[in-house]
Amino acid sequence: MPDDAKTTTDFIEQLRESTDEELRDRRAQITESLQNLRFRTASGQIDDPNRIRKYRKAIARINTILRERELGLSRAR
Repeated sequence: MPDDAKTTTDFIEQLRESTDEELRDRRAQITESLQNLRFRTASGQIDDPNRIRKYRKAIARINTILRERELGLSRAR
């Protein structure tokens, strides 16, 4: 996980407890980290290529939670 969460469930729980602004900030940070990770992968400096997949999934989870809140499917914080 891009965070200090040990499991996916913990990570999702952290996301759901965050405000919309915090989620947008976190998404921006993860997106920037993903970009840096892609550059490092291209130059062969990365030891765990699965991190790219984890970062992409984290971004998708954040987008899902933001969209749920936008549609009123989840209570906004």
